[in-house]
Amino acid sequence: MLERLLLSKSHAIAILMKDHDKVKELFDQFEKTTSSSEKEKIIEQAVTELKIHASIEEELFYPAVRSHVGKDLMNEADEEHHVARVLVAELDRGKRGDDHRHAKFTVLAESVRHHIKEEEGEMLPKAKDLEVDFEALGERMLARKDFLKTEGVPPDAEHAMVAAAGGNADTPARAARRRRPSAKKTSTRRRSPKRRARSARA
Repeated sequence: MLERLLLSKSHAIAILMKDHDKVKELFDQFEKTTSSSEKEKIIEQAVTELKIHASIEEELFYPAVRSHVGKDLMNEADEEHHVARVLVAELDRGKRGDDHRHAKFTVLAESVRHHIKEEEGEMLPKAKDLEVDFEALGERMLARKDFLKTEGVPPDAEHAMVAAAGGNADTPARAARRRRPSAKKTSTRRRSPKRRARSARA
């Protein structure tokens, strides 16, 4: 904690950790509120924050530290970003009132919290020992954030994938529930004992 306080606001790692704090706070607010309209505002804000954060990490920070941090850890971070981006894309295409929408955001929050824990516990401590001008990198990251906030985040492969699927974000269980045919009425008439006896003699 003390080491974190010693980082300048424009230090690349401090920028990422500040972003982490912001989205975790939004996740906490989502869990505490019972207002559906307030939950929707939080979803919209968190999704925007996550798209911008992922962009500056993938475009600027990850390439700068990848070789030092190690392939395995960085590949795992890439895959965690991919999973989060798929959920974000589905939330972007989803509609208010979808009975899975809040559940989807809760799963996204759990995934991102795990990702943050691994970044702050493993990746960032390794990265800080790298001989990189983190101040200069941080200035580039801040400039890119400002641009993305103004111009918007470019479409990514996950949004294209979800769009190609027609925006169908059903889970297998939910899709099966939608396809389930209505129960057909079956005949419950029973033949009388006399009729069964006649049939047996015949």
